[in-house]
Amino acid sequence: MSFESYDWSDIVPIEQDDGPEPLAQIAYDPEYSKAMGYFRAVAQKNEHSERALTLTEKIIEHNPAHYTIWHYRQQILLSLGKDLYEELDFIQKQVEQNPKNYQLWHHRQVIVENLKDCSLELSFTEEVLNDDSKNYHAWTYRTFNLWDNELSFVEKLIEKDIRNNSAWNQRYFAIFYNPTKPSEEFLKTEVEYGISKIKLAPNNISPWNYVKGVIAKSSMEITVLEELCKTYSQSDPISPHALGCLVDIYEDHVKRGLTDKKELGIKLQDISLNAFTDLL
Repeated sequence: MSFESYDWSDIVPIEQDDGPEPLAQIAYDPEYSKAMGYFRAVAQKNEHSERALTLTEKIIEHNPAHYTIWHYRQQILLSLGKDLYEELDFIQKQVEQNPKNYQLWHHRQVIVENLKDCSLELSFTEEVLNDDSKNYHAWTYRTFNLWDNELSFVEKLIEKDIRNNSAWNQRYFAIFYNPTKPSEEFLKTEVEYGISKIKLAPNNISPWNYVKGVIAKSSMEITVLEELCKTYSQSDPISPHALGCLVDIYEDHVKRGLTDKKELGIKLQDISLNAFTDLL
């Protein structure tokens, strides 16, 4: 049922006031302007009704990023005791058309929190990520402390695209923000996993950052990567990430007294020479 189908005879639309001499007046679609006129009048009365709910849907159709409309829609849904599972269906259709809409994702989070049921959210976000595996909104939304099988999920995405930085980030998040703390043995296997991916794509920064991040959270030292870094700092082409990691390793040597600053300078000079030679 469209919002025009309702009786609005008791409502006097409030037109938008851009002032007497607007410098850059927006040429709104006539249908959108009409709907907003009714919305201002309805919101002024704080009306929570079926017709107001339908009106929000019309406005969202024209402007899905209108935060005020989403917020008002939430108030109406809760006030009328609407079936929030039906609202999830509505949101899913909206996400299909606007998968990177901040307001839409926030609206879904509010609805799920009110439902107190997040059982559909992993499958929902997985469907979105199947269409765009780097959708920032879907990744940041993928929380609710649902950790079961998360590592296997991100592993499938990494196997599909080893350069999916979002999947690498989620793997780190799933390990270190999970209430179940990882053991040192597990972290060692994660470093080995990351190294195996580095060997497949040494110029891909994602596994390098991941491995260094895991080491920083463990009892291991970054020096465990020294031989790997040396290998790929002398490869053809040279991996700039291996060179950068070598710098971190040599700085760590100095901090722990394993080498002095003079020797560090020589090593850094060698790294710079290798990097410059690779550009020639």
